[in-house]
Amino acid sequence: MDAVRVEGLRKRFGRVTALNGLSLSVESGSLFGFLGPNGAGKTTAIRILTGLAGADGGRAWLSGIEVGKGNGRTARLLGYLPQEPAFYPWMTAAEMLDHVARTFGLNAAERRRSTEELLGLCGLKEASRRRIGGFSGGMKQRLGIAQALVNRPAILLLDEPVSSLDPFGRKELLDLIDGLRGRCTVFMSTHILADVERICDTVGIIDRGRLIVQASKKALLETYAAPVFDIEADSDQEAAFRSWTESLARVPWMDSTVFPEKSTVRVLVNDPAAAKRELLASAVKAGLVLTRFETVKPTLEDVFIKLVSRAGD
Repeated sequence: MDAVRVEGLRKRFGRVTALNGLSLSVESGSLFGFLGPNGAGKTTAIRILTGLAGADGGRAWLSGIEVGKGNGRTARLLGYLPQEPAFYPWMTAAEMLDHVARTFGLNAAERRRSTEELLGLCGLKEASRRRIGGFSGGMKQRLGIAQALVNRPAILLLDEPVSSLDPFGRKELLDLIDGLRGRCTVFMSTHILADVERICDTVGIIDRGRLIVQASKKALLETYAAPVFDIEADSDQEAAFRSWTESLARVPWMDSTVFPEKSTVRVLVNDPAAAKRELLASAVKAGLVLTRFETVKPTLEDVFIKLVSRAGD
């Protein structure tokens, strides 16, 4: 059975269309990366799944129970971490988890056992008696995951869980999320491609409220496996380099995307053989002195940008 199934979800806010017929399904036990640029509709979709917002059209199911028609049963299936979790700053981490456990009706022994287990799982045991107001951003996000796991949910919804963290805090939290594999289905929205590539097994890419593609991470990378060219020119040739990168948009073997950045460029192509023959020759003809010309495998970020660019055409 699918842990999450969505069919034709629609949602408008005034003149803005947040969801435009979104449909997807997530297998039980998956670590699912829900990818999209800012404003694509990710948070709106998650809020509808939690029951915090209603859809204008379409339907959604959690473990086979339709959202909004399960007499509260879907809420008991879920754990939820919003993008900016809020806590009582005067509480300690242990008090916060005990408070959440009370709302789920756990008795004293169950609350104590759950609190100790989750503090250990989320790396907060030593900070259990500290006030939350003094926690770092990463500690608050880990506490957010701990409180979302109190009811032992079948499905954990995470909305941009690492977007505000520094690299060290992001690594810690991603390791924690990766460690939840097999414990529950994780549905993680983000716009940070490297994070999804690191821990997710299945990916859905959304743009302008519609699903562009959904597949396993491996299948996505294999489907869009055309090589990517990383090129760097002498830093003194920035103007000539920029002019050359602009000219690439007119050649037939170019894909719809070129990503220039000062004196470096990442080139995606639709005809690798032609690109290998002509790309380097084109740079030399433009008088460029290249310090790097490298063929690399595409990353999930390359696939994402290619697909989102096409969807916007």
